[in-house]
Amino acid sequence: MKTEDFDYELPEKFIAQQPAVPRDSCKLMVVHGDGTREHRVFREIGEYLRPGDLLVVNETRVLPARLLGHKKGTGGAVEALLLDKVADAPDTDAEQTWNCLVKPGKRLKTCARMEFEHEGAIVLEGEIMGIDESNGSRTVRFTTPGAMSVDAAIHLVGHTPLPPYIKDYAGDDEFYQTVYSREERSAAAPTAGLHFTVGLLDELKAAGVEMASVHLEVGLDTFRTVSEDDPHDHEMHTELYSVPPKTVRAIREAKARGGRVIAVGTTSVRSLESAAADGTLKPCDRAATSLYILPGYEFKVVDAIITNFHVPRSTLMMLVSAFAGHDTIMGAYECAKQEGYRFFSFGDAMLLL
Repeated sequence: MKTEDFDYELPEKFIAQQPAVPRDSCKLMVVHGDGTREHRVFREIGEYLRPGDLLVVNETRVLPARLLGHKKGTGGAVEALLLDKVADAPDTDAEQTWNCLVKPGKRLKTCARMEFEHEGAIVLEGEIMGIDESNGSRTVRFTTPGAMSVDAAIHLVGHTPLPPYIKDYAGDDEFYQTVYSREERSAAAPTAGLHFTVGLLDELKAAGVEMASVHLEVGLDTFRTVSEDDPHDHEMHTELYSVPPKTVRAIREAKARGGRVIAVGTTSVRSLESAAADGTLKPCDRAATSLYILPGYEFKVVDAIITNFHVPRSTLMMLVSAFAGHDTIMGAYECAKQEGYRFFSFGDAMLLL
């Protein structure tokens, strides 16, 4: 197995710059177990679901994690992208410490300070406490100069962190949130869920399809492709995930009645499979996972996946290849280009049965 096995050519014209409106009007490629394909519209997905099936969604919400400011002393423009909080650092109204991606990296060394303004006043300050040489991320301690809490200041100055390949979107940031999103803890959206509307979910529930949730805090690996020639040499970044007891019960009940567990997105897949790592699905609350799913992996919980079309050479390409088969996925991607599907976060969807 080589990383190049999960590479494919993608002209820029295929990368979606705008979301589908309404959400469920995007294209849906249905890939059956024998590799055959159907081309539908996402709102028709109920035709492939059965009463007793269980949809499992990642209900995380995207933080306003993109902070634009300037370097203290020089005034040069800087940017910090919040990834995840440092677990053993103080977390109070007056102080928070985060792992961040920063720009420009060369000028933001340890002890460098950043300032972030709102309406001409500095409301948030950041000091770089350390550098992770393995991935270039920074540990940044954030404080506020006034009475405002750090959390309030982040929400005041922060922007939704759209992926770098979305270059000209100026619409409503809510289109980069799922309709069922809750706690703000992620640096990126679980994008397979962006296609669902409240109305579509109500229709599925009325048809006997049940719904349960997990929570995975999407982090650094969303922004990375695999650079190593051998994918086994790639180191997965740790992310926090939760699988509530009621979700474990819902899965057991679905399996008992012959229903399928349909994971909405690769983050839901990783949450469920991580919680069943020892062969038995167990509830957990903000546990750490670095589960890396490659072809050859034996799935323990998930029976079907709803997903988007992923970045070449990414761990997500490897995950869906592990589920549906490498040749099936690569053939589906080539077919998607021929049929004019849109790729990545704002793009179209696949249902892998």
